[in-house]
Amino acid sequence: MATHPITQAIRIQIDRTPEMEHSAPLFLTSSFCFDNAEDMRAAFADETDDNIYSRFSNPNVQELVDKICALEGAEAGYATASGMSAVFGSFMALLKQGDHLLSCEAVFGSTHAVISKYLPKYGIDYSYLPATATEEAWRAAIRPNTKMIYLETPTNPGLEILDVEMISRVAHEKGVIVNVDNCFATPILQQPIALGADLVVHSATKWLDGQGRVLGGVIVGKKELIKEIYLFCRSTGPALSPFNAWILSKSIETLEVRMERHSASALHIAQQLENHPAIASLRYPFLASHPQVAIAQKQMTSGGGILCFDLKGGLEAGKKFLNQLQMLSLTANLGDTRSIASHPASTTHAKLSEAERQAVNITPGLIRISVGLEKVDDILADILQALAAVD
Repeated sequence: MATHPITQAIRIQIDRTPEMEHSAPLFLTSSFCFDNAEDMRAAFADETDDNIYSRFSNPNVQELVDKICALEGAEAGYATASGMSAVFGSFMALLKQGDHLLSCEAVFGSTHAVISKYLPKYGIDYSYLPATATEEAWRAAIRPNTKMIYLETPTNPGLEILDVEMISRVAHEKGVIVNVDNCFATPILQQPIALGADLVVHSATKWLDGQGRVLGGVIVGKKELIKEIYLFCRSTGPALSPFNAWILSKSIETLEVRMERHSASALHIAQQLENHPAIASLRYPFLASHPQVAIAQKQMTSGGGILCFDLKGGLEAGKKFLNQLQMLSLTANLGDTRSIASHPASTTHAKLSEAERQAVNITPGLIRISVGLEKVDDILADILQALAAVD
């Protein structure tokens, strides 16, 4: 009997068909058939868990969800077409006109757009707190109409760390839902539900896939909350395709070994670059110099595959550094087998105002590195030769 969550995530599989396949088959179908009218009626009445339509459920999608639930220690889950549809679905299914969302200040650019531009259109208010906010500040920021607290930790791209246990404890004193984006850490390095969170969202496009192939999102957490999210998504349509689910499910089987390698390489590179003369500051969650290293070490098992540094030469140095790279890819993604460099101020967070970027430490010279699975010396050598050009 498999008891460890990682073993469960590897062995969880759709029931074998009469063909006795070892790898799960693809269920590329839009709908499912019934033996008789009564079975069909019962399925539509939610009296059974029978599949009806792949917008509602699909065996490949359910297999993926079951694996993430095992890793996150969650009661239930739902998979979506992308990470942002998971974030949006987790908001809109549970928030209504007159509610208030309290969020950490540093969030992904598209998440910031949803919170600040689109939620107010539905009469949902919001406010932000910095990662450095104290327990008293979080308690004071909760309003009578606060329904949800939303966190990213580590944050994108500044790698700030939020104390999930403390914030969850404060939130639950007031009956507030805690929703955590666990994309950067993955459930291998951090389990927010064990720290008190009610919901966890993922962009499965990133480390969960790990090879830059498909889009996907996952929401897992308390059964009663997931039910509302499922009903919202079932009606509004952000369904994950069976093919993408099949790809992601196979990816989960190698997630632990990949994250161990990504994290070890990222830590080594961060240690080698920390005192480089071209770099004004560098952040990695498990470096002693990180301002929230104690929280990171308390709630994470290692620091993950992302590091970021601020070039002394600012915007022009950032451009020069990217143009000088010979091996690292310049792309909008992260969490790939191949190492990636990006410039958040001109890409993922370009739509934030200059003041908003400064508030979350996105400086003109900030570079984000997603450390891949190449040999660590080769990754480091490419970064060092590019830095030499801007030093």
